[in-house]
Amino acid sequence: MIETSRFPGGHVAWSEHVVVRDGVRLACRDWGGPGQPIVLLHGLAGHAGEWDMLARRLSSRYRVVAVDQRGHGAGQCHPWDVSRAAYVADVIAVADQLALRQPVLVGQSLGGHTAMLTAAAHPGLVRALVLVEAGPGGPNPNGPVDIGGWLDSWPTPFPSREAAAAFFGGGPVGAGWAAGLEEREGGWWPRFDRDVMVRSLAENAQLSFRHEWGQVACPTLVVLAQSSFIPAQEIDEMLRQRPATMAMSIPGTGHDLHLEQPKILHAALSDFLKGLA
Repeated sequence: MIETSRFPGGHVAWSEHVVVRDGVRLACRDWGGPGQPIVLLHGLAGHAGEWDMLARRLSSRYRVVAVDQRGHGAGQCHPWDVSRAAYVADVIAVADQLALRQPVLVGQSLGGHTAMLTAAAHPGLVRALVLVEAGPGGPNPNGPVDIGGWLDSWPTPFPSREAAAAFFGGGPVGAGWAAGLEEREGGWWPRFDRDVMVRSLAENAQLSFRHEWGQVACPTLVVLAQSSFIPAQEIDEMLRQRPATMAMSIPGTGHDLHLEQPKILHAALSDFLKGLA
């Protein structure tokens, strides 16, 4: 433990642990809690703090750990390997080093993709899978270019977190993205390298992962936004390929539904987790 965060009144909210795999530093927010372990994985260019509201609620009943993945947040900014396999191996290392036996993996966007690949490759190590605005995807040659262009549009450094939150759309989504910035060199900057983010999408630009989706054997919940990034035909194919998958949509939400509606997401997860018992 190298850091603690506290609620008003002095109660510890989470403790930070460092997991090192293959020389790469990963930072984990360990919320403690009894019961079934849950590992929370953010999306591309995100950070572990995106899950704070959900983690706080879940930790009353479950052992909750949110991970700053390689190249993100408080983790190592310039990992040499950003392959899908490296992200998966990191999840296994976190579970092993923090003694999280058969965790439920919950991932949003690219974090959900990582969770899916982990469940597919290590069926005996994952209790269940929750994909939040995530799916197996397919070849998307324009993906890295689009993401690079979006990151290049950020007017960094931001003069304040408030200005950053406004740029990202305001409200809980803007605040969530702005919380991932750090103050240095005259302003507020992302805690990641733009080129690392683009390279992290290299395999998704070229490959289909439908086979891996079909290899997932654990109970699975898919949570989608009303304005989902996942094409309807991909969702239909996912459910055709694995018809036992539970799926739901949260009205009035977009891709960052975990920031927009953490209470509703918590209720959905709680019902799903109770069903596992």
